[in-house]
Amino acid sequence: MSPPVAPPGWSRWLVPPAALSVHLSIGQAYAWSVFKPPLESALGLSGTQSALPFQLGIVMLGLSAAFGGTLVERNGPRWAMTVALICFSSGFLLSALGASLEQYWLIVFGYGFVGGIGLGIGYISPVSTLIKWFPDRPGMATGIAIMGFGGGALIASPWSAQMLESFGGDSSGIALAFLVHGLSYAVFMLLGVLLVRVPRHASGARETARQAPTGPQVSANQAVRTPQFWLLWVVLCMNVTAGIGILEKAAPMITDFFADTSTPVSVTAAAGFVALLSAANMAGRIGWSSTSDLIGRKNIYRVYLGVGALMYALIALFGDSSKPLFILCALVILSFYGGGFATVPAYLKDLFGTYQVGAIHGRLLTAWSTAGVLGPLIVNWIADRQEEAGRHGASLYGLSFVIMIGLLVVGFVANELVRPVDPRHHIPTPKEATHGRRQQSESA
Repeated sequence: MSPPVAPPGWSRWLVPPAALSVHLSIGQAYAWSVFKPPLESALGLSGTQSALPFQLGIVMLGLSAAFGGTLVERNGPRWAMTVALICFSSGFLLSALGASLEQYWLIVFGYGFVGGIGLGIGYISPVSTLIKWFPDRPGMATGIAIMGFGGGALIASPWSAQMLESFGGDSSGIALAFLVHGLSYAVFMLLGVLLVRVPRHASGARETARQAPTGPQVSANQAVRTPQFWLLWVVLCMNVTAGIGILEKAAPMITDFFADTSTPVSVTAAAGFVALLSAANMAGRIGWSSTSDLIGRKNIYRVYLGVGALMYALIALFGDSSKPLFILCALVILSFYGGGFATVPAYLKDLFGTYQVGAIHGRLLTAWSTAGVLGPLIVNWIADRQEEAGRHGASLYGLSFVIMIGLLVVGFVANELVRPVDPRHHIPTPKEATHGRRQQSESA
């Protein structure tokens, strides 16, 4: 499938809606916590077990993005969006079959493995295309696209909760909800497949060569050999771990926090909290990434990591005594979480250029795979152990919040160590390459 080239006069502002149709769909992953309580009740699962589909999905997101990044660059966004549509929708259909048969392994395989591949390919599908369309505002451009992934749960969370209420929280009701999700998202993602275009100057190697990117450029293979890549890997991993720890367990977490108070949180209100977090996640992706165009990438990550650690400290110390404080701090953390995702492609562009930024971004997302295991594992495992020890309420999460503060501090230090890439890692410009060949010829 060749990349569809924009005809003369094509508006670049038609590309963000194409990206949003895919990202709003695959962003459903952030509403997984709505399915956790009914799955635990219907299939007799622990909190750690019910997190497995989500964790595997995030692992596969990072791996498929890393290994598929070069294919996405080569085959273009329409090919990538088509693959994402097939895998993501098929994952829901397999999960529906697993829930109907009460075979949890099939839900893990469908939603986590197959659907996770769709998450990864779909996530990176529009990034390099948007940077090419918006070279003047890369932070804003990637923020628009990745905003949809953060906002997916804003739609999916209340929608899923309503379906579970209508269909029932037993295995057959969960299966029907999965089925509706799979079919609906297939139709919505198809809009992006049909609408997306690449700029004319990126349509062929000969024309691209005539309009070669300016400034330092680093290939994907060379980028992974630089300390800057691995420092950013740590930065992203720490920021994501801190955010995803709350996001994956959001609905049961707020219920537990205020279960012993005079104002307990209902199931409907917990689903509303998940939707609020999704809104903060989405707003942070466009708001903070656009701000990074003004104040710089390193400075904005200082905010994400430093202020994020402060927000976690406030929740740990005072969260169970004030519902507004708990909600506010969680919203700020999730806005930083989303902002970190949206800013990192522009950070990569600043350091490594636009030459293979999509492939470099895909490889960096292995940090998300790691964080997708670490965040939920830390929060769920500690909560399960504390519950076994007879504790309840906010005390289930105190230790995990302290760990998150430590991880954010590690990320803050890594960000401070980021420096410009050494010129020896740059690919030669056509002029430099010609000069080098001339020198070799003369020396021979």
